[in-house]
Amino acid sequence: MPPAETSKNKTPHLPEDYDTKISAVLPYYRTFHQETINLIKSLPQAPTVWMDTGCGTGTFVSKAIEHFPDTKFLMIDPSEGMLKHTKKKLSSFSSGKVKILEASTTQDFTQELNEKPDVITAIQCHHYLDMENRKKAVKKCYELLKKGGFFITFENINPLTEEGISVGKRYWGDFQRVHARTEDEIEIHLERFGTEYFPITVEEHLKLLRETGFRTVELFWYSYMQAGFYCIK
Repeated sequence: MPPAETSKNKTPHLPEDYDTKISAVLPYYRTFHQETINLIKSLPQAPTVWMDTGCGTGTFVSKAIEHFPDTKFLMIDPSEGMLKHTKKKLSSFSSGKVKILEASTTQDFTQELNEKPDVITAIQCHHYLDMENRKKAVKKCYELLKKGGFFITFENINPLTEEGISVGKRYWGDFQRVHARTEDEIEIHLERFGTEYFPITVEEHLKLLRETGFRTVELFWYSYMQAGFYCIK
């Protein structure tokens, strides 16, 4: 990543190779997108406004647009480079359909919105935060949402025991090996666990989301060392 962005976005992938490499690192990454879309499609009404924080290069929203033709999408990411790729990828859509917001982390977002989102998604972005900033990020999503709105997040997860962490890392490493990652790449990636990104347990997630104020908090996906949650304000 460009040096100026290091403190804001700790993803090890450059914007131009992010989409190619992420699926070799994260099991079922594309499924995170599809299951989120499926969940939102099951709601009684399609969202009017959907914010995607940590939007990366816009791949997720480029898929979601196909299913929600009347929804307006708001895109934020801490990386200017990611937003540049998002803008290019979604350039065929008007600003009334897709709006690229100012570069920002979730917890530091201050831009005024004309409408509160019905849905906010945060897929694989908040586990880079320490607990204080994680709480701020989740609280920001809660504050931005309409009453009755949905917050959906996927994150890397910390197993409940030290032995579970060891098993999970071996399991995750084998996945990356099958997807042609080198031994050095696998080792470097797994060493980032707890040092460059800071996963918490499912139990800690549920507690944090409830304490933030969400009236409904549910786990709806778990595999390897990743989990998906949805919450209703």
